[in-house]
Amino acid sequence: MKNFLSVLLLLLIAFTVNAQGDAKAKTVLDAVSAKVKSLKSLKANFSITISGAKGAKPQSKKGTVSMKGNKYYVSLSGQEIYCDTKTIWTYMKESNEVQISSFDPNENSFTPSKLFTNFYDKEYSYKYSGEQTVGGKKVDMITLTPTNKAKQYTKVELMVDKVSSVVAGGKMYEKNGNVYSYTVSNYTPNPPLADNIFVFNEKKYPKVEVVDLR
Repeated sequence: MKNFLSVLLLLLIAFTVNAQGDAKAKTVLDAVSAKVKSLKSLKANFSITISGAKGAKPQSKKGTVSMKGNKYYVSLSGQEIYCDTKTIWTYMKESNEVQISSFDPNENSFTPSKLFTNFYDKEYSYKYSGEQTVGGKKVDMITLTPTNKAKQYTKVELMVDKVSSVVAGGKMYEKNGNVYSYTVSNYTPNPPLADNIFVFNEKKYPKVEVVDLR
């Protein structure tokens, strides 16, 4: 389950400057970054499908993500993740267990607080791969390739809506042959989000097992 979430976050990761790429791709990605940075809050739906592994059936998951600054809440098919910028709670419905860890914004990890902004990381090169029509919408295709060959992914493809300048979906190709395909939809800019939705409330989960990893 965590793998699905990490893939989503990597596909929507905010990369830092000093990237290697062409001007057209940078223009598209800069527009995405500027669009989302102008928002105070954001909510969106997403779906992820993994396929390609030998003998394995495709698996699909759907979820929602809400963010407000560095705070975020993710709901993903039996798993919920809360972050209030100090603490991260990961709740697994099937086992009725919540894992608690400390939030470190300086960690080199993928978090929804980095969503949708600056898709140009020093560890990736990027290029513009043309225009396509997906679901009746025209999208710009951007291909990201890791410069560090030790990474588990060989390539990441992003689809950026030409009209709204938001990420509409993409694919990630793993070295083991797995392909993660995802779509993002129903973007809601600046929804009213109360701060308490980013904090796990034990009272709502009777007999929950707490695993404190801090």
